[in-house]
Amino acid sequence: MSANTRKHWTLDDIPWGRFEPAEVDPLILAAVKAASLVEGNSGDYGEYLCNVFADDPEFQQAARDWAREEIQHGHALGRWARLADPGFDFEDARRHFTEGYRIPVASTASVRGSRAGELIARCVVETGTNSFYTSLAEATDEPVLKAICRRIAADELRHYKLFYSYMKRYLAREPLGVWARVKVVLGRLIESTDDELAYAYHAANGHGAYDRERNVRDHALRAFAHYRPHHIDRAVAMVLKAVGVTPNGWLGRVLSRLVFRFMQFRLRRLAAETR
Repeated sequence: MSANTRKHWTLDDIPWGRFEPAEVDPLILAAVKAASLVEGNSGDYGEYLCNVFADDPEFQQAARDWAREEIQHGHALGRWARLADPGFDFEDARRHFTEGYRIPVASTASVRGSRAGELIARCVVETGTNSFYTSLAEATDEPVLKAICRRIAADELRHYKLFYSYMKRYLAREPLGVWARVKVVLGRLIESTDDELAYAYHAANGHGAYDRERNVRDHALRAFAHYRPHHIDRAVAMVLKAVGVTPNGWLGRVLSRLVFRFMQFRLRRLAAETR
């Protein structure tokens, strides 16, 4: 079940020579800079998972492999951002980010209340990143970024399947009903508006003092602007599957429409606040 069950792509596989500066969208660039820092910080998450699953060496190895691939995502995005903006210093921005935002790496118990809950939360995260990079790959006309995002989106889908497989194993030991799983999902979704993404956006793009509200708004406007209904359909189906609900039934169709409409409403409100 290791994340490295096949040869993984490297930075040398990216067609860097095809970079087209005229096709760089400044708003997408800002989102990519922030994403590079979050991905590049995955070593902390790998360490946290190894501590939580201290008695499961198989999963620990999978977590280390997963973290290594995620860190590579950060370096690929950071290198592209440097091409698009030669003034961007990935390592300096990453240090700024980690100095201002840390996760409870040393924790030996899941912040989700159980290890099954932890794996459900990981499925939610991989769902979000898969949809994010898919939407960017489809939105950008810059060939190198498109190639990077397609590779990362494929990785994130594979990572979802990895965590889902372990989730099923742990649910057999630590049963969680549908509502308990829904609470984990909602909790993780609420965290998407916490300081991690906002501070990453600030560290990558900010000037002056950190303003959480402003950075949450600015990040959301850039990260979610390119979502389309089919991205939401896929994401909702993946989350419902992790919750234990049929992903292609009427509930999925209704939720997809509601989520997309809410996202569009929120983006309009956030945009109005910037005027």
